[in-house]
Amino acid sequence: MAVDAATRAALVEHARLSIKKGSQSFSAAARLFDRETRERAWLLYAWCRRADDIADNQDMGGELGDQSDLAERLAHIRRLTALAFAGQPTGDPAFDALGVVAAEVGLTEQMAEDVIAGFQLDAEDWRPRTEADMLRYCYHVAGAVGVMMAVVMGVSPEDQETLDRANDLGLAFQLSNIARDIVEDDAAGRCYLPMEWLAEEDIEPGQHTKPHHRAELAAMAARLVALVEKHEAAARVGAAKLPFRSRWAVLSAARIYGAIGRKVRKRGAEAWNSRTYVPRGEKALYGVRAFLSAVINREKMPPGGIDWGIADYRPASAPTPPPRT
Repeated sequence: MAVDAATRAALVEHARLSIKKGSQSFSAAARLFDRETRERAWLLYAWCRRADDIADNQDMGGELGDQSDLAERLAHIRRLTALAFAGQPTGDPAFDALGVVAAEVGLTEQMAEDVIAGFQLDAEDWRPRTEADMLRYCYHVAGAVGVMMAVVMGVSPEDQETLDRANDLGLAFQLSNIARDIVEDDAAGRCYLPMEWLAEEDIEPGQHTKPHHRAELAAMAARLVALVEKHEAAARVGAAKLPFRSRWAVLSAARIYGAIGRKVRKRGAEAWNSRTYVPRGEKALYGVRAFLSAVINREKMPPGGIDWGIADYRPASAPTPPPRT
């Protein structure tokens, strides 16, 4: 979507305010980018936030609204997204922001559709039956966003190997969040642990957060963190191809989210007595270490190598973008 400088500046400012209100952590991380990449990250975030809010019928991640018209809301998201990719005005600054950043860096409709599929899964209160289901969910709600962010950072949409590693970063983020928020999610009526895992621990659905199951819950969290570390290591390897400041940002984020997971594992059965977080000083330390790693740029390949990619987590029957009208 081609716009003049004034219109682009207005969209960037709208996006900046959106991220400032909606995600302080993302806003802080974006400061590591150069100005051009930071603005594009804001533009992408604005679309993600707005589309997610439409899907959940909420405002800035607030209280959920009426879910009876989900199909209509998802169709609305897809219509506006298609207009944005067609370079047409949408009447919504967040979707116009997507059109601008997509035209500037080469984002594709399929990338956006994979993210929308994640909004749909969340809005439909979908539950994973297997570990593979859980990882597909993580791809759609986080890995696919990581892929789009990689393109924003300058990765070619054709560089599948690097996009695969960007997906790993998203998977590590989401798996760490799942481990940290098991009890909080249960209180909201959601569970992202695979049903097969619960069955293996002989836990009935909906009973996994009961006090007498905390040891089993800690064991499942440890399984999640093992997956976090697997994908964290792969993401750090993939960061090698990024420009320095983007590489620094990715390595910082990977370390911080990996640390959240490891803290959950270390706390064991007490991990959900209070929220697990990384203190500001510790985050700064990870930032310094990431800076040094970004300078050296020699991340070690994880044991056993890397033999997986997006194709392993994206369903073969993934939806395709709607036809343009």
